[in-house]
Amino acid sequence: MHTGAALTGPSTINCGACGAAAPAAARFCGNCGASLAARRCDHCGAELSSRARFCHRCGRPALPGLAAGGSGGGRPARSEQTAWIVAAAIVALLIGAIVWWVERGTPAPAAPDMANPGAGGAAPFAGGAPAGAAPDISRMSPRERFDRLFNRVMTAADQGDSATVATFTPMALGAYAQLDTVDADARYHAALLMLQVGGVPGAVALADSIERAQPGHLFAYLIRGAAADLAQNDTLRRRAYRDFLQHYPAEERANRPEYREHQPAIDEFRRKAEAQQTLRKQ
Repeated sequence: MHTGAALTGPSTINCGACGAAAPAAARFCGNCGASLAARRCDHCGAELSSRARFCHRCGRPALPGLAAGGSGGGRPARSEQTAWIVAAAIVALLIGAIVWWVERGTPAPAAPDMANPGAGGAAPFAGGAPAGAAPDISRMSPRERFDRLFNRVMTAADQGDSATVATFTPMALGAYAQLDTVDADARYHAALLMLQVGGVPGAVALADSIERAQPGHLFAYLIRGAAADLAQNDTLRRRAYRDFLQHYPAEERANRPEYREHQPAIDEFRRKAEAQQTLRKQ
């Protein structure tokens, strides 16, 4: 994903946005106006290309947008800006409400239960009111908030509730951005959230970050396969299947805890990969 500005001569570089040659000392591209200055990830300090949207090293967003389409020239699309502005505003309002109620010595107002109710669970807003006891978000760790929102979105997606998916996905991704540390499981969950709203580039960037951190990790190939299905990209799908089958035996022996938690998804992907492999041999 990280391309950088390729050297075309002792005193020229290529614009990362349009590919046009520019003097090495230039600050902006004379063809498209994009900045030629080096960019760095705010989280880990890795150098980024001029149009990188996610850090190639840690997977964190390099721009405040996570939509599937790019806007070119390193500038986030309006829909991307809106999603993150809404997420930030909601988080700020929730924190402000909690602080205000705590200072008054009054319990915080009830919030919707965002737990995954399962296939037989009741709808969280049945009858226009929250079902069951509301969780106390002020007592949750950042990872607990992220996991709770992730479960809420994925449950809604399973039930075909696109309105809830659209509402809670920016909040869940905002919670992910607040995590102090991320592991393969958190990155996998964030990628699945992005794919729920069509964020193929962001999901693939997270798959790349998983593979860099833990070469051969199966989650990277599951994400790429799901992204390929969404983008209808046969090349990416075939590569995901091939790499998954190549690394599966060693990863099965590794017996990682996160694999046990997602065993059905791994088994299903393996079945599809083996079927594709058999088909190609015929």
